[in-house]
Amino acid sequence: MTKIDLIIPAFNEEDSIGKVLADVPALVDEVVVVDNNSSDRTSEVARAGGATVLLEPRKGYGFACLKGINYLREKSKRPHIIVFMDGDYSDYPEDMPRVVAPILERNVDLVIGARKKELREPGSMTPQQIFGNWLATSLMKVLFGARFPDLGPFRAITLQALESMEMEDKTYGWTVEMQLKALRNKMAYDEVPVRYRKRIGISKVSGTVKGSIFAGIKILGWIFKYSYK
Repeated sequence: MTKIDLIIPAFNEEDSIGKVLADVPALVDEVVVVDNNSSDRTSEVARAGGATVLLEPRKGYGFACLKGINYLREKSKRPHIIVFMDGDYSDYPEDMPRVVAPILERNVDLVIGARKKELREPGSMTPQQIFGNWLATSLMKVLFGARFPDLGPFRAITLQALESMEMEDKTYGWTVEMQLKALRNKMAYDEVPVRYRKRIGISKVSGTVKGSIFAGIKILGWIFKYSYK
């Protein structure tokens, strides 16, 4: 049976993480919540919800993801597939079977959960998120011939493919780095439309001007870096 594990980076998500964990489908073997230096009860709520909780004091989405990956790759029974999902309850964990299906059925390496407009709750993505996604995916299409429709955090990837990428970004560029390296390594990838709702609480990235600017700079920096390789 294919082993599937889930990594959820979380920073001050005590109001939402329990709801996320309650909706995780049974196909997941282990849920790893990486507490990214929260000042609230995120860790306690996650443990109560049955998750393995890791602490990553260095703030940054990439730092949290790398912490979870390193934990899973050191286990005696390593997963075949790792799923990433946010802890703010904007993603629908129930959509996970469809997200992993291309890997299980067609040996795809990477699947992106695409937040299509028709499946998004009104107001669930800020204008700067929508524009940033359009700009980044359009540039990737022009520069690399990519057909990614989104940089969404809900995604599934084989551990083998993930290890070959040697991921390095520690903050805002994590998602685009993964997609660019999939292109560079000529990996098989796909996208699956997923539902998306308003998150619980305020986004630490798109919810602030500073976060949006830094995220945009980091994402564009990765794209132009790879365009010269």
